[in-house]
Amino acid sequence: MPALVAYQGVGRAVMANLKYRGARGVIGLVADGLARLAPAGVQAVTWAPTSAGRRQRRGFDQAELLARAVARRLGVPARRLLVRRAGDSPQTGQGRDARLVGPSFVAVGLVPGRVLVVDDIVTTGATLAAACTALRVGGAHRVWPVAVAATP
Repeated sequence: MPALVAYQGVGRAVMANLKYRGARGVIGLVADGLARLAPAGVQAVTWAPTSAGRRQRRGFDQAELLARAVARRLGVPARRLLVRRAGDSPQTGQGRDARLVGPSFVAVGLVPGRVLVVDDIVTTGATLAAACTALRVGGAHRVWPVAVAATP
């Protein structure tokens, strides 16, 4: 899955500052890079939503902020097309086996045919895989996943 940077060193620090310290100043720069990874023909941008508890504690969903910024750069709508099923535990802090199970998503609303789905950090790829599957079940013909950082 395409990612801008490795989740180590500076890439890890940037994502930690965004997720845990609310350092939103990097969103524009990161969105520029993610937009360059997007193929032509994307009709909408969505995101792999974080858990409701994480969103409530942070006051935002970092993947949503990134997706909305990418959509502005691409000139397409950002749409909430995925809902995380209740009961999913966050991936952070989970071992590899638990991460491979991944969260479960359901597509909502009218899903366009060609969708770019944004996530912040890819470890096993299970979250983006689940998001892509839900979007295809919901009606997307093509789904392109992108992430800011990936574990090496």
